[in-house]
Parts: sequence; C-alpha cells; structure tokens
Amino acid sequence: MIFRNGELFSGPGGIALGAKMSGFIDENGNQWGFKHQWANDFDQDTVDTYKLNILNDPDDKTTFCEDVAEFPIGNKNILPDIDSLMFGFPCNDYSSVGKQKGLNGCYGPLYSYGVKAMRVYKPKVFVAENVDGLSSANEGYALVKILKEFADSGYHITPNLYKFEEYGVPQTRHRIIIVGIRNDLYEKGIHFHVPAPTTVNPNDQKTAQQAIEEPPISDSTPNNEMPKTTKRVAERLSYIPEGENAWYEGIPESLRLNVKGARLSNIYKRLTHNKPAYTVTGSGGGGTKMYHWKENRALTNRERARLQTFPDDFKFVGSRESVRKQIGMAVPPEGAKVVLQAVLKTFAGIDYDWVKPTEKLQLRNLLNTDGSSLKGIDK
Repeated sequence: MIFRNGELFSGPGGIALGAKMSGFIDENGNQWGFKHQWANDFDQDTVDTYKLNILNDPDDKTTFCEDVAEFPIGNKNILPDIDSLMFGFPCNDYSSVGKQKGLNGCYGPLYSYGVKAMRVYKPKVFVAENVDGLSSANEGYALVKILKEFADSGYHITPNLYKFEEYGVPQTRHRIIIVGIRNDLYEKGIHFHVPAPTTVNPNDQKTAQQAIEEPPISDSTPNNEMPKTTKRVAERLSYIPEGENAWYEGIPESLRLNVKGARLSNIYKRLTHNKPAYTVTGSGGGGTKMYHWKENRALTNRERARLQTFPDDFKFVGSRESVRKQIGMAVPPEGAKVVLQAVLKTFAGIDYDWVKPTEKLQLRNLLNTDGSSLKGIDK
C-alpha cells in the first residue's frame, strides 16, 4: 500500500525524505511507502529546497509557498484526498531556547491547521512533531489542549519523546512525536507502537566526529563554504576545550564575554568529538553557530546537515543564513524514517521491536479532571 501524503509546515524536507527512505517490499511482494500528494511551507527558499530534493522538480506545482492561514485546506481541486498527514508544526513558541510563549505566541496556535486537515481529509494516519519544550509550555496546558484536539478529531494517539541519539542520529535532539491512527482502523487492530531505540548505549551512539569526517566531505559538496571567523573569535576558541563554552575558566580575561549568566549555554560551545553533537538549531546570533571540537571555527552548513543526517547530495537553496535556518528547523531524516517505517509495518501487520510510550506524555496523566473524554488515548 502506498499512502498518498499531505504535509503542512514541510520545512526543507526532513520528514519527507524520511518518508521516502521508509518504504519496503514485504514478503508477499507488496510495496509499502508514502507518496507525495501536496505540501506547504511559508518560506520560499525552504519550498525551493523541498522541490529540488524531494520531488526533483524545481517547477513542481504541488508544493506551495503560502501562509497556512491562506492554504486551501479542504479544496480538493487543489489539495486532493490523502491517506496520511504529516506536520512538524512550528516550534518557536514551545522551544526552551526562546521565551516559550506557547499558545499565546504567534506560532503556538498553528497546530490547529493540522487538526483542520485531519477533520477534512480523515487520513488513515497522522504524524505530528514538535520540541520537547511543548510539554511544559503554558504550564503544561498547551500539550493537554493539543493532544485532546488530536484525539477528539477521531484518532487513537501515541505521543512519545524520541531521543534521536538513541536512534542512530549523531545529535542529542529530543522531540515529541505524536502518531495518530484513525479510530475505526484502530478498532480493527491497527495499533501503532513506539519503535524501540537502537543505540541506547552511549558507546553505540554515532559521534559528531564520525558524522562529520566519515567519509570526508568532498570539495564539490554543496553548502560547505567555510564560515568567516574573526581573529578575536578564533583566539577565544583556542582556549576553549571540546565540550566547553564561552565561560570556560581558562579563557583570558581580555577575551571573555561581557555577559552575565547563561554559563550553561551553547554560546561558543565546542562539540565533543567522541559524543553525539548537542542540538543543531536554526537561529541565534554570534556564538550560537556550533563550533568544531578542534579547529577554531564554526561548523559549515554541510557539517550541520550531516549532524541532521541529510545526505551530501541534498542541496539547500538560499543564502548561508537561510540554509542554516532550514537545517536547524528540520526533522532529521533518519529519525523520521524510524517512526514512519514503524507506521508502515503497523499497517502491513509486520512485527517490530517496540517500547512503551513516554508515560508522562499520555493525556490521561496530564488531565486534572476526572478523566472524561479519554477515548482514543493510549492506555
């Protein structure tokens, strides 16, 4: 079975690439996978990147650069029926890095367009992704509201906190992913389970150095321009050991930052060569661009893309800062692949290793009520 897929907030194609990689042929010769039907994102460079790499067609007319508020959800002449829906709804207002405005921010309520698409198209399955900070936004109310709306749209939902370094991604990127199976299908025995981690042991986890150096990045690889580094920044970095940041005590006074607090931040923080990288981000000013464990410089965009598990032939469109943003905001394709392949195996009736979902994220544990309206919540 090939699922016709619709995607909101598509980004440059992290989830879509994971979907492409997740397909397989079962022992009976049946093909399982996802096929692009339509997608949208608000940023033109991001949309161009998606078209170029996911669809191999810069002139594609099924991927739209459009504000989701204006996106014609429900107009089936433009956006035809789908079997699956995927959306990494914007995390800006839920991220612990920012002010965490949650539902009160500009981006916080945008998940509701995913709900709208669920109710209009009634896909067999949906997959929604956001940062782990979602669980604490608005003192926990945001997550309750979102999960309840997902469930009330007719889906049995399985929220889980995925620690991507435990799934082969060379980065400590922790994300909440919610998989929803339509209730009528769930009642027929189609029950999604959280795929079991493959690299729980730190000794088995892919390191930053392995990701960036194995194999070496060739001179012809796109998006690998060396960043400009001022003499002062390079000198400051020369005193910072791997794993440490701008507040390392060994930095001479003349090179210290005149900033109070934030001693545990990632400002001028070097990677640790034999551990997964810290989280790749897409925003922030000077000192937030991730720094090589040995060389006195920031990472190139291609190095960041490798930490995000994008292949070297995946070419990002736009300026250097635009590319940096696209990479940081994306879902790691290899991480998406793990979840989406589990979805396909669920529908195919193929067993796989699984674990119980994160207990504290289940709606029955989040509600402060008597527990009514819990139909469709993972027990």
